[in-house]
Amino acid sequence: MRTGLAWGNAARALGGSAAALLGFLALAPAARAQDAALLARGKHLVEVTGACGNCHTPLGPQGPLPGMALAGGTVFDEPPFRAVAPNITPDPETGVGRWTDAELGRAIREGLRPDGSLIGPPMPMALYRGLSDRDLAAIVAFLRTVPPVRHPLERSVYRISLPPAYGPPVGSVPEPADTAVARGEYLANAVAHCMECHTPMLPTGQNDRGRLGAGGMEFRGPWGVSVARNLTPHAHGLGGWTDAQIVTAITRGVSADGRPLMPPMAFGAYAGMTREELSDLVAYLRSLPPQP
Repeated sequence: MRTGLAWGNAARALGGSAAALLGFLALAPAARAQDAALLARGKHLVEVTGACGNCHTPLGPQGPLPGMALAGGTVFDEPPFRAVAPNITPDPETGVGRWTDAELGRAIREGLRPDGSLIGPPMPMALYRGLSDRDLAAIVAFLRTVPPVRHPLERSVYRISLPPAYGPPVGSVPEPADTAVARGEYLANAVAHCMECHTPMLPTGQNDRGRLGAGGMEFRGPWGVSVARNLTPHAHGLGGWTDAQIVTAITRGVSADGRPLMPPMAFGAYAGMTREELSDLVAYLRSLPPQP
C-alpha cells in the first residue's frame, strides 16, 4: 500500500510523466520488434534481392574477400568510364560513417553525395529512384550495422559528361500495389535492377525503355564475355521456358538447356529469394511485351 502511494505521489510530482514512462515501457517490445523487422528487411534487400555485394564487395580468386563485405574496390573499366565501386561500410574515413541517414538515403535513391557531386554509372540510379520509403529506410538501417572496413580507394574517372542530377528530388514513394505483377515489377526494377542489365542501352548511355528486357548488353570480365539474355516472352527470350526453368536460372545460374550461365548475374545472392518473390518475378517477366 505504501509502495502504491509512493508511486502515485511520484507520478503526481512528475506531472504525469511516470504514466508516460509506463506507456513507453509497454510499447518498447513492439518498438524493438519493429526495429528487428526493419533490419531483417534491410539485410534481405542488401544481401539477397539487391545483391549490393555483387559490386561493392571486392573479389579474390576464390570469390568475395573475407572481412571485406561492402568495402568497395570493384573496377568497371569501360570506354565511357573507369568506375570504382565505393566503400559503403560505416568506416568514417573511407566509407559512409560520417554521412547522416538522410544523406545516405539521398545517395542511394537520387545519386547525390553529401557534397552535391553526382554518383555516376554503373549505379542504376534511374531504377533506384523507385525504391519505396520503407525499403530505403531498411537499407540505410542495415548498412549502419555492417562492420566498418578501412579501405582507401582510387576515384572513379568519367570520360563522358554526367548530368547535373538524375531528376527532381524524389518525394514519398509508396509500396507497390499488392498484385503479383506489380510486386514483380518493383522487384525487377527498383530492387534487383534486372532491367538495368537486361535492357539495351541507347548511345546516350540510358536504357532503351522501349525495348525493356530485350537483352543484348555485353559484360566483359575474368569469365570472358557474357551477353544479357532476352527476358521477354519472345521465342528468342523466355517464351519456351517453364516457370521452374526461369527460377533455376535466377537462383542457380543454370540455363533451360542445362548450360551454366556466366557472371555478372548474382546467382549466389538470388538463391536466397523467397518463393513468393520468385513467383512475383516470373509473373512480371511473363507480362512483358515480347521483344525480338
